[in-house]
Amino acid sequence: MTAIIPKTDIKKSFAKRFSRADLIFISAILILVIVASIASDSFLTQRNIVNISRQIVTNGFLSLGILMVIRTGGIDLTVGSTLAFAGLLATGLQEQMHFSAAICVALAVGGLIGWLNGWLVARFDLQPFIVTLATMGSVRGLLYVYADSPRYPSDELFRSLIGGAFVGPVPVTFLLFAAAVPLVWFYLNRTVSGRIAFSLGVNKEAVRLAGVNVGRHLIFAYVASGIFAAIAGVLLASRLGIAQPSVGAAYELDAIAAVVIGGGLLGGGGGTALGVLGGVLALAVVDNVLNLFNVDSYYQQLLKGLIILVAVLARRKKA
Repeated sequence: MTAIIPKTDIKKSFAKRFSRADLIFISAILILVIVASIASDSFLTQRNIVNISRQIVTNGFLSLGILMVIRTGGIDLTVGSTLAFAGLLATGLQEQMHFSAAICVALAVGGLIGWLNGWLVARFDLQPFIVTLATMGSVRGLLYVYADSPRYPSDELFRSLIGGAFVGPVPVTFLLFAAAVPLVWFYLNRTVSGRIAFSLGVNKEAVRLAGVNVGRHLIFAYVASGIFAAIAGVLLASRLGIAQPSVGAAYELDAIAAVVIGGGLLGGGGGTALGVLGGVLALAVVDNVLNLFNVDSYYQQLLKGLIILVAVLARRKKA
């Protein structure tokens, strides 16, 4: 005999998956897409959609890394500087080694920066905002010591196999990001470590009293954030064919915005990989629409700041 699910249970299940804030943001983006498709003939073209899919990769990887840190109740402001450093290493070291080895070095440095952040936060019980703010400036200064001018990849395969490669009409870089989303989702929802990270954001002291090695899990979250930022830097340098020491400034704001729009709580204990995907797509659509209508970049920054503020206010009751 087929079980009949009461309508009240369906409503409760739906409410658990989508809050009122989620529905508001989803509705706003759908309205924006409809308006943009009507007002601009180029918005829904294949070329524009491919451009969007390539542009969301950088913020996508940064956002996945920051999500893992925010789930623990922390924050990582170094991702923009790490991105720039990794891009410079991946391109500049190609004169001394194969580009694949240069990429490995860049990823290792990203992980090392993340480890330093996590170790300082965990070992000395410091505020993540202060720690990562300090290391953000230090890493930015260090990368200028390494290279105060742009670097160009010397191996053509660095671009043709990564940044400029397509599988049909889909960019390879987007496929890499699309593959990372379910991997992060699995870690956060189906592993013990991922669930502990969530618990740290809810009540760190309770987790500590339960006998869990809090420091190890905090450090892992920051290492993951550093590696994801390094991946974003390598992919960006490969796509553009150039790495600049000035790139990445304020990129952390876009990543934080994507996490918050996707349901992340800056106090910890919230956020999902699928939510981050939605937040990244939302910001990408907003950016694309504003660029299509030639809106000045200063107004774009103003709008992003307002989006972050509205997202935080919309979810303040959950915290």
